[in-house]
Amino acid sequence: MTSYAHEATLAFEYDDQRRARVVERSVRREVGEIDGDRSRATVDRDGPTVRVSVEATDLVGLRAGLNTWMGLVDVAERAATAAASD
Repeated sequence: MTSYAHEATLAFEYDDQRRARVVERSVRREVGEIDGDRSRATVDRDGPTVRVSVEATDLVGLRAGLNTWMGLVDVAERAATAAASD
């Protein structure tokens, strides 16, 4: 079993729960799919706040994991904005 010595949590707060739900459901699909030997992540939502927690075996892995998940959330936000404007 891998030991994860480092952890960080990203919190994204939205104006309404609907948008938070869209983002959360979009990025949750990636949990377990992009985890590697050095990091893993979880996604949860509490009302209008989406949290992504990343655990890693080392700081380089933590940075890489955080960058990956920030990018995934950014894409989900842009897609939600585009869908809402149609």
